[in-house]
Amino acid sequence: MRLNLRHIKRLAIALAALTAAGTAGAHAQLLPDTYRDSGGEADSVTVSLITYYPGSEIYELFGHTELRVATEGGNDLLFNYGTFDFNAPNFALRFATGKTDYMCVAVPRGSMPFTPGRKAVEQRLNLTQQQARAMRDRLMRNIMPDMATYRYKYVSDNCATRPRDMIEAVCGGVNWPELQQGVTYRQMMRHYNRNYPWEQLGIDLALGCGLDTAITTRQQMFAPVVLMQAASRATIERDGRRVPLVTGTRVINPGSDDGLALSPTPWPLTPMAAAIALLLAVAAVSRADWRRRKPSRWPDTLLWTAAGAAGCLVWFLTFVSTHEATSPNVNAVWLHPLYLAAAVAVWHRGGRLMPALCIAMLTAIAAAAVCFASGMQVPNAAFIPLMAALAIRPATLLAIDIANNKTKQ
Repeated sequence: MRLNLRHIKRLAIALAALTAAGTAGAHAQLLPDTYRDSGGEADSVTVSLITYYPGSEIYELFGHTELRVATEGGNDLLFNYGTFDFNAPNFALRFATGKTDYMCVAVPRGSMPFTPGRKAVEQRLNLTQQQARAMRDRLMRNIMPDMATYRYKYVSDNCATRPRDMIEAVCGGVNWPELQQGVTYRQMMRHYNRNYPWEQLGIDLALGCGLDTAITTRQQMFAPVVLMQAASRATIERDGRRVPLVTGTRVINPGSDDGLALSPTPWPLTPMAAAIALLLAVAAVSRADWRRRKPSRWPDTLLWTAAGAAGCLVWFLTFVSTHEATSPNVNAVWLHPLYLAAAVAVWHRGGRLMPALCIAMLTAIAAAAVCFASGMQVPNAAFIPLMAALAIRPATLLAIDIANNKTKQ
């Protein structure tokens, strides 16, 4: 399967490399002095929007945005809002609970090598010298220790929306073009994750109803490439007339418009294939149980323990975490910690606990199915066989219990 410990390890290593402790702080302290020492207001300032197309790694799938500020005095810096300190105190706990503190850092342009084949585009912004210097000053202020950290959010406050907001601020507003109508955050995410079905499954499990409402052009700019496309057609007001926001565009690293995304995952290795295989296995066990009128315990224990563990994660994200778009989430209805109780109760024959748990599980799955069918939230396609598998077992146990009670009578 594509989602395994190797992927998790790669992601952790990559994040650690990007956010080595001390790097951001060093830049924040040294770069302002460098600017003041080399020309100041006498130098001409130019500002560009840099867009990196998607890479092949999980954390690169949506692309990346930076702002470039260059002066005649020799300063040439890239400002990046997509960095965080992996070694900060209580990082894992804070990140899990939604306290995702990212930072704005700046690095010399020459120190950032390009990934071969990963397309990067530079758009020179049509700013007056007053506006360009204002942009420079704002960015320099943003990398200072008391300003560098901000609360990152997946779609509303990230490495692309911060530069967009900065451009709007120094230009006094931007006339953005109309882009695709009726698109949702989830649809856009699925476009970028189209060859990464396990990653998309994780997104569809963790993020709820908030991803499924139509979003505006401005909201669509959470994706760096979309921001770049909008900027290429945007205009700003100057001296009573509209002028283009971008005066020049050049490819600074050649590559495909699809980025470096991997080839499509073979169907047998997708979540849908795994979910169907689970459904078939559950159906086979249930058929055998029905024939002998006796439920199997170990299959139920394994199935419900796995479902309960996943349910604990979904419930934590929905009811405890403050991560963006994790609540409300229909998945918390059909995937819940109650399965853990069923995994234990199945070993105790007699009594009313197991039948009550079976009825509760079936009711929850039916309620979630109604929510999905009504369009409240768009499910991942693999949810359908997964929900069916989880429904078959309690239904089988109830049917066996009823049949055995009739035989006794």
